[in-house]
This record gives sequence, structure tokens and C-alpha cells, in this order.
Amino acid sequence: MLEVQALTRSFGGLVAVNDVSVSVAQGEILGIIGPNGAGKTTLFNLITGFLSPSAGRIRFQGDDITHTPTHRLVQRGLARTFQTVRFHRESTVWETVWTAQALHIEPWGWLRGQHTRHAREVARHGEIDRILTLTYLDEHRDRLASELPLGLLRRLEIARALATAPKLLLLDEPASGMNPSESVELVAAIRRIYESGLTLVIIEHDMDVVMNLAQRIVVLNFGKKIAEGAPSAIQQNLEVVEAYLGHGQVGHA
Repeated sequence: MLEVQALTRSFGGLVAVNDVSVSVAQGEILGIIGPNGAGKTTLFNLITGFLSPSAGRIRFQGDDITHTPTHRLVQRGLARTFQTVRFHRESTVWETVWTAQALHIEPWGWLRGQHTRHAREVARHGEIDRILTLTYLDEHRDRLASELPLGLLRRLEIARALATAPKLLLLDEPASGMNPSESVELVAAIRRIYESGLTLVIIEHDMDVVMNLAQRIVVLNFGKKIAEGAPSAIQQNLEVVEAYLGHGQVGHA
């Protein structure tokens, strides 16, 4: 579904992403880990059009998207979340998802096929309800964003991305700042989203989260890919252990 080929991005004398190649198969959850400053978010920014690469190519579903604007990538089915969650505080959960959906409704062929305004609205409302159920937010649909704790806000960020009808969803540290119970709820929501048919790429520092979700993990350090493999292999990789923690194993499934 996604192929990153020898991607490089330099900022002056700093090489933030250095000759990184990564592929994502349809129907998998790929985890990306590494210490702070490893280049993980920069890689996401390159894939999603927020930055242009200094070298390398990016292909999505067989097409070259290397220099495609972000809004065009969203229309093609490539969406992401961010480390910092920002919402209109006086909008409800339902209104937040509705707004995100409205901004990207034109490319939705299944909506264009509805011939009446009423049918379109019924279809839109049904899709919003489905998204809120997927993210376990249906019981919070009428709450204001300003009322939500961090765990629910991060799930709302995911719901907002789902409203753009993605085929591939990139999650940037979705468990950041969460307590253990919130992380467990997040993992359940991500599993449900995955089981609905979505392909996912997750950057995450919480090893319990990434080791329990990802089928394959890529490890970055100082902008370079230093390892790739199944979670069990990554946990035992000495180069990863030294780069990521300095000692011991990298998380436990």
C-alpha cells in the first residue's frame, strides 16, 4: 500500500531522515519506534506532504506521491493524527467529527452516489455514528471537547481522522500522556479500527502499546533505520536495546 524509497530530509547540516526505506502492506499494523530525535515524526511529515524530501520517493497504492500536497493526499485516502491535540473547545464530539467529514465529503464516491439531500444526510450521520462506535466515543457524542480528559481527546483526534475516509491511517504517538487505563482503552479502539479493514502505521513510545498492536516494527535512530522485524525479534535486538533504552529489553508484549 505504501512504499518509502531511500527517503532523506536535511535541515541545513542536520540529516533528520537518512536514506530510509519502509513498506507497508495492506491490512497490517506497522509500528515505528526509536528514541527522541530519531526522525519518526519527520518521516510522517514527509509521507503526508507537510515536508518535501531532499531525496527519495514515496509511492501510495502504486502511484508516486512524493510532492503531492497534503489535502490531495487526504482525498486519496492517506490521513494522520498529531502529537498535540487541538480542537474547537465549544464543539461537541459529534460536531467535531461532522466538521472533519464535511471538509472532505467531495471525494467520497459512496456519498456522491446518493441522489437526494436527505439520503446524503442519512448516510453522513450513519457514518459518523459508525466512527464514534469504532473509537468508543458514542457515549460521549454530546460532550464538549473542553470537557474531555486526555484519553478521550486522543481518541477524538483519531475519530476526526477517520472522518476523512482513509485507507491508510498514520498515528503519531496516540498514547502520549495517557495513564495505564487510558492506554488499554486506546489499544482496544485501535484494534477495533484495524478490524474494520484499515491499514495502520503507529509511532509510539509506550512499548506496551506498540508491542501489543504491531505485527512488524521499524526502528529509527539518528534518522537511520537500524532494525526491522517482528516485535519478539525487536525486543531481543541488541542494537535496538542499546539505542532505545541503553539496557534491558525493549518492552514486553
